[in-house]
Amino acid sequence: MERKKLYRSRKDRVFGGVCGGLAEYFDVDATVIRLILVFIVICTGFAPGVLAYLIALAVVPEEKIA
Repeated sequence: MERKKLYRSRKDRVFGGVCGGLAEYFDVDATVIRLILVFIVICTGFAPGVLAYLIALAVVPEEKIA
C-alpha cells in the first residue's frame, strides 16, 4: 500500500501550488479546491483564508522533481 504525501504542485500552480497539491492529494480537480478557498475567504473575511493559505505555503513542502 503506497502512502500518499501532501506536496505543493509544480505543474498545477497559480500562485504557490498549494491548491494544486491539495487537489492531487484528494484526487479532485484543482478548480474545485480553488473555488472552496475563494468561498472560505469571502465567508470568513479576507484575513483568515489568506492566512491559512500562507501558512500552508510555508509548511507544505514542494513536490520533488522526478
